Order: sequence, then structure tokens, then C-alpha cells
Amino acid sequence: MILCLDVGNTQIHGGVFDDKNLVLQFRKTSRQQFSSDEVGIFLKSVLRENQIDPKVINEISICTVVPDVLHSLRNGCIKYFEIDPFVLKAGVKTGLKIKYRNPLEVGTDRIANAVAGVELFPSKNLVIVDFGTATTFDAVTKDKEYLGGSIIPGVKLSMESLVKGTSKLPSIEITEVREAVGRSTAESIQSGLFFGSIGMIKEITYRITKEAFANNKPLIVATGGFSRLFENTNLFDEIKPNLVLRGLNFALNLNRK
Repeated sequence: MILCLDVGNTQIHGGVFDDKNLVLQFRKTSRQQFSSDEVGIFLKSVLRENQIDPKVINEISICTVVPDVLHSLRNGCIKYFEIDPFVLKAGVKTGLKIKYRNPLEVGTDRIANAVAGVELFPSKNLVIVDFGTATTFDAVTKDKEYLGGSIIPGVKLSMESLVKGTSKLPSIEITEVREAVGRSTAESIQSGLFFGSIGMIKEITYRITKEAFANNKPLIVATGGFSRLFENTNLFDEIKPNLVLRGLNFALNLNRK
């Protein structure tokens, strides 16, 4: 079995694959720093709690946008699983043609999403929208060219920034809403976050479609923790919340061959 780990600024998103089948997913709040023992013990514990023997893990695939944690991650995998993990980074095989001015600047989570996108939806122009700490938009052509995209603050980060920067606005549950006119402060914030996000998604996907694909409609795919929030908006052709994990699994297979 293969253990895949996407380590972001706020969460560790993990999954276990049996060949191409995702048999387990888990999330953990992450910090900017943790030790190899902390990560190793956590990973073994979460596997056992889900009735998976850690000994059946024979490969590990990692991507992270937090370079400072990579040393601890790798050492934790080596110490607790006796596996030197595959790390998705510049120089490994992805099957993509990176068209960024500086390919080293592209977040590896965005690359993992693109890898999964071209595998799951071959010969399709894609716009992949990832709802994580940041909300990212990535344009990928049917010829497997990664063109670039846009980055905006994520839904939760926007809410936290609003609360932190004001004296009276409360922290609220982020949820789908039906009406733009909130009848309380909490409802007004929920309305603003939800419909404001919809407006940004529509505008950015419209402009990417126009600029990158000459107005030929691409397949628009949502992924990430908050992707299901927009399930009923008809903004997306596909919703695949675990796209980055599938990309890690595909990339590992590609580099193994």
C-alpha cells in the first residue's frame, strides 16, 4: 500500500492507496514546525486506528509547500516506516510541460493537482480550482501543458482575517447559504464569504477560459477541503476533493517506472 501526504500551511492531508483505490483519508492540523517523532507516531497511530497495519505501507509519496518541515517528514518516514519517501519537487517526472516563467516557483500541491487532472481527464483542457488555505486556479491544456493561474485567499483565511482585523465581528461557521441579505452579523459574514467566493470563481474562470483557451470551455474541476461547499452552485463540471492525493500516487508510479 502507498501512503500519500500533502503537507500544507494549516493541515496535513493524508491518504492510503491500494493500487489506484483510495482506501483511507485523514486530516490533521499542522504547525510550521514538528519533529520526526511527532509525525512518525501520528502516522502510525492514525493507520492503526483505521485498522491498517503500518507494516503494509511499502511506499510513501509526499508534497509540501512548507520547506522547513521536509527534513522532519523524511526522517519520520525513515525512522518509523523504514521508507525513504518519494518527494514531489522540481526535477522529478510529472508528465507535464511547465510553462511558468520560473518552474521552481510552482507549489507542489498545484503540480500534484495537475498531474491527477491530466490522468483522470485525458485530452481535456482543464481549470483546476483548489480550495485550501489559499484558493488556487490552475490552467492545464489537453497537451499536458501547465500554464499557470491565480491565487486568492482561501475561504477560511478570509474569515479569520476579517475576525482578526475587526473588534466586533465574530468567528462563524463557514457554510452554504441561500440568501445574500443576512439578517444577523453571522449571517451577513456567511453570505459575504459564500457569494463573494462565487463571484471571484466566476470571474477568474471566465478570464482564464478567455486567455488560455480562446473561449473554448475547459473542464472546470474543484478540489480541496471546501470544494463541497460549492457543490450546488453549478460552477464546476467535476468535484474531486482528494485530487492532490491522487496526483501524488500517479507521480510516484510515474517515477517508479
